[in-house]
Amino acid sequence: MALELAESLIGCKAFDLQDIAGRYLNWWQRGGFDTGPTAARVFELASSGLSFEQSAMQVHREAGGYTAGCNPAHRCAPIAMALFIPDEQVSAVARREAMQTHRHLLAGDAAAAVAFLCRALIRGLPWLAAIELASAGRLPETQQALSVGAVEGLSRGGYAPDVLRAAVFFLHDAPSFSVALDRAVDFAGPSNYCPVLVGSIGGARWGRTSIPVASLLHQAKLLERINTASDAMAAGW
Repeated sequence: MALELAESLIGCKAFDLQDIAGRYLNWWQRGGFDTGPTAARVFELASSGLSFEQSAMQVHREAGGYTAGCNPAHRCAPIAMALFIPDEQVSAVARREAMQTHRHLLAGDAAAAVAFLCRALIRGLPWLAAIELASAGRLPETQQALSVGAVEGLSRGGYAPDVLRAAVFFLHDAPSFSVALDRAVDFAGPSNYCPVLVGSIGGARWGRTSIPVASLLHQAKLLERINTASDAMAAGW
């Protein structure tokens, strides 16, 4: 989904929710997977003719309000890379993007924190300074997740604040991208929630050249598209 978002931002040269939604739905209808249950149900309803807003609201009701999953945080990194989105609008854009599938405020707040943290790191801010800026104005659960001193009770679940907290934990004192990702993968097991955030935030922290080729081989079929999109977004900087 992050790649679909990136290609929409590149193609439209703007943040266009309708275009993004259409790309997501087309991707899902062509066999897209690993969205998590919330987004998958939204796409199912949208395929039946409901609008994305109607679909997301219905799923939120069906789930009893429990839609604070990590999918929006997983897919939001291209927002940080899109230079035409001003720094002061990154968080708001990430929250709007999250609302397409996840109506719980924490899903959007975690995505906003990830996008803003990535933007700050891309700008070259030191890790702790970027964390501090990304924490400002967040919901209490998100602020706690961004606390680099939180070391107890890490969770392998998909609740957005838990995923962000685990990612920050593995990134905080790691000397390199590879070390952070390896530790996160060892911790996460097959659920693979926090390693996705370690990958996007770690890439913003250490840069593309820090990512070994071996870390990308699982996406070999998409690698050409990924490289094309990343080159296009990097060109704006």
